[in-house]
Amino acid sequence: MSQYLERFRADGKVAVVTGASSGLGLGFARAMGSIGASVVVAARRRQRLDDLCCVLEADGITAHPVVMDVTDPEQCKELARATVDQFGSLDILVNNAGVGGSIPSHKEPPEHFRAVVDVNLMGTYWMAQAAAAAMRPGSAIVNIASLHGLTASRFPQAAYSASKAGVLGLTRDLASQWSMRREIRVNALCPGYVETEMTSEAIGPLRAMVEQNSILGRLGRQEEIDSALIFLATDASSYMTGAALMVDGGYSVV
Repeated sequence: MSQYLERFRADGKVAVVTGASSGLGLGFARAMGSIGASVVVAARRRQRLDDLCCVLEADGITAHPVVMDVTDPEQCKELARATVDQFGSLDILVNNAGVGGSIPSHKEPPEHFRAVVDVNLMGTYWMAQAAAAAMRPGSAIVNIASLHGLTASRFPQAAYSASKAGVLGLTRDLASQWSMRREIRVNALCPGYVETEMTSEAIGPLRAMVEQNSILGRLGRQEEIDSALIFLATDASSYMTGAALMVDGGYSVV
């Protein structure tokens, strides 16, 4: 049994988690540390990152904060360099930084659409590109997409849905380019509706919608998405690349 459990470990590896200061990213950072990885947490808010590192280190997790913006390719490269300088390698990228927004398409200003795509799609690409340049064979990239990369949203979210669909296409192409030549696996994790601080303001309508429109009839929990992330980030999924793993309580098949 231990040989199987060891495949879900990341002892001696270094993981970068972007968008780590809020939402799912907080849990993703803890998840990577809990399986043995040293963790570099990256986001735009310094105080939130410092607070997160204190929490992680209290749990015995080695963590290092980097303030950066994924929409700037040079800052992505600097994050990769800082990670290698601090820990000696970059083995896992959790490409989590993202933004949302719900605006009817006939009212959505161009600057909002561009801003969402800039973070969710372009930022994912710049960060993957920078990380891959520093990664060793056997490394893994997990792009955080969404069920709305594959299914229509019941809220007006054209920019978000388009950007996440783009992340899935990007994941397939990077996997095709890098999995054999560089031995870097690239997969996408597609969470459904999960109760986090980012969804708290709309939790009532969300809960009702999910209860009515998913097989399991409830919102997801952080640890349920964490488990799927651990699978994709470790050797447990060594025969997977270019895949999109849906973790949505059956929302997308109803």
